[in-house]
Amino acid sequence: MVNDSIYIALDFPNWKEAENFLIKNELQGVPVKVGMELFYREGPSVIDKLKANNHSIFLDLKLHDIPTTVMKAMRNLGNLEVDIVNVHALGGSDMIQAAKEGLLSSNKKTKLIAVTILTSVDEQTLNNELHIPGLVTENAVHFADFAKQNGADGVVCSVHEAKQIKEKCGSDYLTVTPGIRLENSNVNDQKRVATPKYAKENGSDILVIGRSITEAVKPRNAYERAVKELDIK
Repeated sequence: MVNDSIYIALDFPNWKEAENFLIKNELQGVPVKVGMELFYREGPSVIDKLKANNHSIFLDLKLHDIPTTVMKAMRNLGNLEVDIVNVHALGGSDMIQAAKEGLLSSNKKTKLIAVTILTSVDEQTLNNELHIPGLVTENAVHFADFAKQNGADGVVCSVHEAKQIKEKCGSDYLTVTPGIRLENSNVNDQKRVATPKYAKENGSDILVIGRSITEAVKPRNAYERAVKELDIK
């Protein structure tokens, strides 16, 4: 039972632990997200190993630097031929354009998405610490719109902004939503979370689920619960 709309976050410190998790729980071939922790430890080899087992891959490195640096980095990431890569929308229009240029120079199939506002950030943090005025939703939609205008294929956003982003940017604009929690799961450090069912109803295309599955007593059962909930008509 594999669902292309659910990516499991492989937030493990090394490949050995990630591989053991996948094998032990019979999750070979499911879509996965590889973040900074695992990629910075293992490097590109972890991508090769996952691709060898037919995993779709979202490489979640959130590039955020000057345009030239991001363009060159994205050119290298494009050679890995993963399904999705990302940048921070806060890097600005020039950086997003440069990321797209670098990606297209080496790979025309990988989708580029932009992080709007991290799901660990709430309105108080946005307004008082980052000095960005306005509501979280308004800012997320704004970042999504200008990311689209500068070449992004979609965004990473909270479930709670996905519907409004679809309305602004179009139904084919990809919405990737972390912060997904199964019923009775701990929200941990996420502040804007939702269940798979709510995510589907609110316009999410791809759900990223981490600890609700990876820290479950029976991870395979938790994954199947998420798939079942997502498939409910």
